[in-house]
Amino acid sequence: MQYGDNILPLKSLRIFTSKSIQVMTVLGFTLCLLPAMSAQAKTQLAASPFETYVSDNGEPSRTTAIVKDAFRRADIDVELKIMRDAFLGSAVLTGKVDGEFAFIDLGKDKDDFLLSDIYLPIYLYALGKTSNVENVQRFSHLKDNRVAIENRFANTPNFRLLKEVKWSRNPSSFDAFKQLADDRAHYLVTTALLATEFNKLLLNDNEELLHFSASPLATTGFQISLRKNVSNAKQIIDSFNAAIVDMQRQGVMNQHLALEWLTKDIDGDGTADFIGHSSITHKSSELTGAYSLDGVPTSDESHYYIDGKKFSSIKAVQDVLRQQPIIKRQLSLLDATTYKQLIQRW
Repeated sequence: MQYGDNILPLKSLRIFTSKSIQVMTVLGFTLCLLPAMSAQAKTQLAASPFETYVSDNGEPSRTTAIVKDAFRRADIDVELKIMRDAFLGSAVLTGKVDGEFAFIDLGKDKDDFLLSDIYLPIYLYALGKTSNVENVQRFSHLKDNRVAIENRFANTPNFRLLKEVKWSRNPSSFDAFKQLADDRAHYLVTTALLATEFNKLLLNDNEELLHFSASPLATTGFQISLRKNVSNAKQIIDSFNAAIVDMQRQGVMNQHLALEWLTKDIDGDGTADFIGHSSITHKSSELTGAYSLDGVPTSDESHYYIDGKKFSSIKAVQDVLRQQPIIKRQLSLLDATTYKQLIQRW
């Protein structure tokens, strides 16, 4: 075999070697950057602290847990950030984050974002120390009264239009409850779940419970908001929605929310069904405290789902749950120590 005709001149050989080294150097540098590039590509969603819903210091964080679990089930790598409300607004506006994971639609501009289905409804009630609040059916019935409310609701377009109400704005849930406790506000507008957790503290201290308005004054919910220019944005939202539906049916939502019964029309017959989970629902759990995931009412035709398994009657459910040990749970998702002095002044 003759090799002589294929031998490169020395000058050409040096040029070839030099270029090869350059290519290899660039390739090696690019490979080194891959982890960083991958990290930058991770979808980032943020939310501001919201007592019992969003927290970054070890306290109950229900929506955070739901969202994290849903994305894990969908096999989507998402980073969840928690930041102060003022920083959240600018981060979303400037694109420093890709969206919000506890977005509440109350008239904010959302043209540049895709929204998931509501994964946890929010029912906003008027609450008071006395039973006269039970006559309240709409916001106009609060006219000329001083009403405590959190900034996250009061500073939205929908609430700014309610001029007849004297809003007493507060930076946190605790401050809003404190206004009512100190009689600096006649009423309080907050979520049904927060009011229920506060009533648990009152009940434990033998105090009169908060009274609810006749019906929710507004209904909204937690959603994912994702910037439309995020790669595969629609696929991410669709996968999240599918994971949530499965979590609701299987009773996983009960675990994250620490609620014994939820309701939703699972089988599409126009009647809501009762959903429980064997780790939190027990034989004596009352159906009257069930929290609706879709606003559809229950009826005598409702079915029952425990751990995703369908039952036709409450008796059949109780027969199964009778074998489950009753697990002692936390008194309230609101911190009893933090609210102690407030409850004592009730």
